[in-house]
Amino acid sequence: MDSLSADPRDVSVDRRAAGAGVSLDRLRYRAQHYGLTASLAIPGRLLNLLLSPRQRRVDGVMLATLQRRYDELLERDLDNVARGYYPRELLYQFPLLDYLRQLPEAVADLPRFLWRSFRGQHDALPRGIDRRRYPRYYLRTFHWQTDGWLSERSARLYDASVEFLFGGTADIMRRMVIPPVVETVRGRARPRVLDIACGTGRFLLQLHRALPHARLYGLDMSGPYLKRASQLLAGTETSLIADNAEAIPLADEQFDAVTSVFLFHELPADARRRVMREAWRVLVPGGRFVVCDSAQLSDSGELETVLYGFPATYHEPYYKGYLRSDLADLMRVCGFEVEHSTPHLVSKVVVGRKPPRARRRTGAARRKIA
Repeated sequence: MDSLSADPRDVSVDRRAAGAGVSLDRLRYRAQHYGLTASLAIPGRLLNLLLSPRQRRVDGVMLATLQRRYDELLERDLDNVARGYYPRELLYQFPLLDYLRQLPEAVADLPRFLWRSFRGQHDALPRGIDRRRYPRYYLRTFHWQTDGWLSERSARLYDASVEFLFGGTADIMRRMVIPPVVETVRGRARPRVLDIACGTGRFLLQLHRALPHARLYGLDMSGPYLKRASQLLAGTETSLIADNAEAIPLADEQFDAVTSVFLFHELPADARRRVMREAWRVLVPGGRFVVCDSAQLSDSGELETVLYGFPATYHEPYYKGYLRSDLADLMRVCGFEVEHSTPHLVSKVVVGRKPPRARRRTGAARRKIA
């Protein structure tokens, strides 16, 4: 029987079956994340209590707000897959077993972590590092993590610790960067995308799965974190660069899109401007700069208690200034046309476009990528 003579009732059954499959998939996805978040909630609250016993607790109204934003984030993730921005496999790529293997090392490090917080030892970094190689603001134990950004142990434990901090939603919030990047490079055979402060490469790995034809680049100041990224990204066409995003060692107009994930809240105000201007410089005219970072008071005032509680508990020396300095405004000052700024749970994504007729600034003498 050909398709023209097929029984309409058979088609209806197929559609119902497909719809049931989608519903089951959504239930599986939600069950995965609700279970993960619930399992991390109690130890997460205990850690916050140990680090900041006098910190104001989250009330019922705030919990309801966070629950609503959490549900909206999960729906957006599912919708992005349905709209073809990234493959369904990313919904289920959470490396739980890998993170569980790191748990004994993380637990063994907890007493040092708590003692460092109690003593306020924000510069307890590994011996032997050349401090002259890094800006002063970088030489800190952000989040009270052992060795700051400057050891293989720190790089090894970082992704698991961030997922613990965000209740298993860090990768989901990172994925919110992918749709505007996909829209930017659509139709281009070999687009180039640069991720500044790429860290261990978690976002680049997700971006590779969404855009396997793209040429990806990652820039970071931490040698140990780039080493970890090279392991994670083995087999992908990704180039990693060890340098400072305040002075990217590449010529003008090299990239179709530039991304940044959870960087700007850890920079002082002058460094934020320099990084933003460098992103503008290396973009082609019409290219987009897509930033995922912490929510700010300008768009998430309802989370004020939670947002101000974060730097009080974890060492974030530039966070309070960041909360009051809207990223969209900074983008405009640095020459971008801001297309949208969208909250996602406790994060936000800001998309800025370099004007199509923008004039070149400086940096033409820097090396051009092949």
